[in-house]
Amino acid sequence: MIFVGIDWAEAHHDICVLDSEGELLTTRRIPEGLEGVARLHAMVAEHTDEPEAVIVGIETDRGLLVTALLATGYGVYAINPLAASRYRERHTLSRAKSDRGDARMLADLVRTDRQHHRRVAPDSELLAGIKVLARAHQNLVWTRQRGVNALRSALREYYPGALTAFEELGHPDATAVLSVAPDPERGRKLTEARIVSVLRRGGRRRNLERRASEIRTALRAPQLEAPTLVVEAQAANTGALVAVITTLNEQIARLEAELVDAFGRHPDAEILRSLPGLGDILGARVLAEFGDAPDRYTDARARRNYAGTAPVTRASGTSRVVVARLVRNKRLFDACYQWAFCALSRSAGARAYYDDHDPGPHTSKVARRKLANKLVGILHGCLAHRTAYDEELAWGQAPERLAA
Repeated sequence: MIFVGIDWAEAHHDICVLDSEGELLTTRRIPEGLEGVARLHAMVAEHTDEPEAVIVGIETDRGLLVTALLATGYGVYAINPLAASRYRERHTLSRAKSDRGDARMLADLVRTDRQHHRRVAPDSELLAGIKVLARAHQNLVWTRQRGVNALRSALREYYPGALTAFEELGHPDATAVLSVAPDPERGRKLTEARIVSVLRRGGRRRNLERRASEIRTALRAPQLEAPTLVVEAQAANTGALVAVITTLNEQIARLEAELVDAFGRHPDAEILRSLPGLGDILGARVLAEFGDAPDRYTDARARRNYAGTAPVTRASGTSRVVVARLVRNKRLFDACYQWAFCALSRSAGARAYYDDHDPGPHTSKVARRKLANKLVGILHGCLAHRTAYDEELAWGQAPERLAA
């Protein structure tokens, strides 16, 4: 076997090849792209003709380079940069660092310690597409929220009536009205008929007159006034923010439709939808971050560890503390944490489990994390046995205790 360390960068990659005894075979810097991959394969071919005999260590699990390595049949290990940094410190105290040295360190790491690291298991092409859509959709949601926060901050400075009229500034009702009335004066001049027309154009179809009346009352209520020039400047700022939020709403809806369609075509979608609290969007996020490689998780514990819902124990002498896991896939943990909240109103067993682990104030976050951990284990069992969720099987007597 030969062991390849790759210190990757945007424009080039440093390569180091070691034999099974740790002796240096070759080092080289290759360019990014097709030419670089061809050179890498040529380097490997000088020492072995069997792709299965090539073990690669690299500090990422995605990208075109990793895809090319997996397609060739190499065994690829994604090394967490923090773990790589700690391994470097095992062999040198000078804190010296170089790209060529890091490549050799990664090659030596997978030669001696690869059993402690995660081998990259390729997902299906459909899953890869779902992951791109799910992350892009979530990124746009986060971007919209930043825009909404900026809009709220601006309105507080000169237009408090708008904050009274709209609880959710990212809602189409708010963006539609603020686009035509970005300052208090224009807001007060809006008639109820004009507001109805604006709301209809924004997409509202029900309770138009009632909602228009509420908005008109809020915008005409007395409020503190800012200086005229400040109001004009803030109105221009609000108009720009509203235009950005409106565009983001449109693109989020477009990506959401694409994501729901792609998720519905995945063979695991029916199983995920059967679990309480998982719909199309949240289910797609959970599936995308877990992946669909069948042998990636050896058991439910491995899946929980990757999700970050399983706690870690810190013990030394007589001290023993159990704390939440901080090194984790943050997108996946956020999705599972939200999943636990949604499951509370859809599963009697989940509600009972949460109540059992929420003995009083200041423990709700811990109880919710524990529920997420339990749900991840249930998901692993459903996927392993290719069966839909069953409330009685998942929780035993919990639903009956709750009903009693």
